[in-house]
Amino acid sequence: MEYNTARPKMLLPEYGRNVQNMITHAMEIGDKEERNRAAQAIIEVMGQLNPHLRDVDDYRHKLWTHLFIMSDFKLDVDSPYELPERESLEEPPARMEYPKSKIRYGHYGQYTEKILRSSKGVSDDKETEYLSSVMGNFMKKQFLTHNNTAVENTVIAEKLSELSNGKLSLENPDEDLTSTNQLLKTLGLQSNNNNNRKSNNNRKKQFKKKQYKK
Repeated sequence: MEYNTARPKMLLPEYGRNVQNMITHAMEIGDKEERNRAAQAIIEVMGQLNPHLRDVDDYRHKLWTHLFIMSDFKLDVDSPYELPERESLEEPPARMEYPKSKIRYGHYGQYTEKILRSSKGVSDDKETEYLSSVMGNFMKKQFLTHNNTAVENTVIAEKLSELSNGKLSLENPDEDLTSTNQLLKTLGLQSNNNNNRKSNNNRKKQFKKKQYKK
C-alpha cells in the first residue's frame, strides 16, 4: 500500500493527485508539440475540476499560472500568456494595518458615531429635526439588537445628544421614538422573548407540580 506521506508533495492540492501526475508525465514528454497538446488537455481538465474559477476575470490565465506552479516552473511549453516569475508569486502580500479607531459605545457601531459627529455640518432646522428622529430610532434598534430587553427612551436621547456633541436632540423621546414592541417585531426578537417567557413559565409550573407531589 502506498501512503500519501511517501508520495511527492502536491503544490496545489485543490487540483488533486491525478492532475499533478498528468503534469509530471507531460514534463517527461520529449516532443515539444506533443507536450503542448498535453498541456492544453491538462488546462481543460483543471478548468472542469474548478468551475468557480470561471467567475474570475481572465480565468484561463489563472489556470496557466497554476499549471506552471504545479510543475515547479520546469514545464517547457508554449503558453498563450507571459510566463509567471517565481519571485513575484512568492513575494508576501503587503501588511495591512489594523484599524485603530476607538468606539465609545460598541452596540451603536462606528458608523453611527461618525454620522452623529458629522451632523454638526447640518444647518437647516428641519433637517436637524429629521436626522434626530431617524438616528434616534436607529440607535434604539441597534441597542435592542444587542440587548433584546426594554430600553429607556431617555437613555437613547441622552446618548444621541452626547455623540453628536449636543447638535441633535429629542425634546419628547417617548413620542419621537418608535415603541420598543414595534421595533422588536421588525427585528424578529419579540417571538424569541415570548418563547423564553413561555419556557420559563412552563418550568415554574413543572417545579410547582413536583413540589406539590412531595
